[in-house]
Amino acid sequence: MKNVLIPTDFSENSWRAICYGMSFLKDKECKFYLLHVLAHHQYIHGDNMYNSALAVKSIATNEHIQMMEALITRIKNQFLNSKHTIETVFETTFFVDGIRKQIEEHEVDLIIMGTKGATGLKELTVGSNTGDVITKVKCPVLVVPEDANYSTIKEIVFPTDYNIYYKSRIIDTITEVVNSYRATLHVLHVAKKEKELTELQLKNKDYLDDSLEDIKHSFHFLSHENIEQAVQSFVENREIDLITMVAKNLNFFQRILFRPLVEKITYHTKIPFLILHE
Repeated sequence: MKNVLIPTDFSENSWRAICYGMSFLKDKECKFYLLHVLAHHQYIHGDNMYNSALAVKSIATNEHIQMMEALITRIKNQFLNSKHTIETVFETTFFVDGIRKQIEEHEVDLIIMGTKGATGLKELTVGSNTGDVITKVKCPVLVVPEDANYSTIKEIVFPTDYNIYYKSRIIDTITEVVNSYRATLHVLHVAKKEKELTELQLKNKDYLDDSLEDIKHSFHFLSHENIEQAVQSFVENREIDLITMVAKNLNFFQRILFRPLVEKITYHTKIPFLILHE
């Protein structure tokens, strides 16, 4: 049984993340926790914290509960699945704190989120809440862009610069995902100039090759001045269904995922990211 946390602000972006998650895990025994976080700053003014807390409780038992009930009905109408159970949760706290609390209480295996919430900035690839969860919460996150539509996962790309050693926890998660969908994993290295790998990079690449021996995988190299365009080209040419990355490698990771949308990078809006943590 997988425990899956899906934060929702009742926006269409969060609904699309729910839709993708239900389809992505349709063959898995799962317990879904739908979480709505009522942020402190929305209700606490000056020294009126006690009254504000009462107001939050009142609101959470009326408008937001009605919205959550409507959401549950919508899910059951479209994604009725005997393998899935759903529990709803309300938290009055800061967003990341609410996520961490649920992870601890329910031993969450996976978080599923949209790239943006109801107030997401259009010029950013990833909204602030999603960005905070990815970088500050040590739990796998499936990030679902606004235009992502679920199709069977066949091709997965794993961009890496080979500069970090991937522990067994990372390898095991990747292997589980690839095996679950009988997919192919493409390990992609992008560099501005075609040059030999360092001794460390070669060692990490060889370790990856050995660790992935039980799944179908291949290694690829692209030389390009712009890493986003290189990944974009690979995603399109290989018809990639899922991009998986490790958050530890922050410089490389941020260049691919956390970019202002100055140029149109379609994988930002169509291809889900599975973000892993050591």
